[in-house]
Formats: sequence, C-alpha cells, structure tokens
Amino acid sequence: QVQLVESGGGLVQPGGSLKLSCAASGFAFSASNMYLYRQAPGKGRESVAFINSAGSTTHYADSVNGRFTISRDNAKNTVTLRMNSLKPEDTAVYYCYAGHGYWGQGTQVTVSL
Repeated sequence: QVQLVESGGGLVQPGGSLKLSCAASGFAFSASNMYLYRQAPGKGRESVAFINSAGSTTHYADSVNGRFTISRDNAKNTVTLRMNSLKPEDTAVYYCYAGHGYWGQGTQVTVSL
C-alpha cells in the first residue's frame, strides 16, 4: 500500500536549520508530483512547497521562499525539504503529500528559544 514517512523534525532555535525527509513507497513515485504542507496549532493546513515528478520545477509559499529548498531523489524514492533561517512562525506539523489523497503522518517542527 501507499506509504509516506516523514522524518527529521525536532526543536530548533530561531535562525537554525533542519532537513526533513519523506520516504515514499507503494506507488509510482518517479511519475508523481510531490508536495509539502504544514499545519500550525489552531490553523488550517497550508502548502509549503511543490516539486514536479522530474524535479525540474519547484514552487514555494511566499512565507518560505528563499529559506526552504525542496528536492527529490527518484532513485531512492525520497523528497527532502531543507529549511534554513527558521522562524517561530514556521512551527507546525509538516506533511508529505503525493496527490490522490495520499498523506504522510507528519513530523513536528518547533522553532523556539
């Protein structure tokens, strides 16, 4: 079955960096566009980053543009989100999404002193 497993979340100080990974299985990963979403406490889920199936096109939310970088390795069925210059407002649960209703379980990112 389809599995999306996020990892790499944690607690980091403002200005710090984290690398999130999403390991995918059970579907045609190399043919699938991939998305990273996040949900902060008390807020709705919002799109953070997009990468097309070939990895040649990326898009970012305005709030993270220039600080976050999404990439993928189709040989390893993984998506990576590198997050730099983290701010307290980046605190959220981050989710991997493969379309067709396939979501990961999420990983918590907390940015705090």
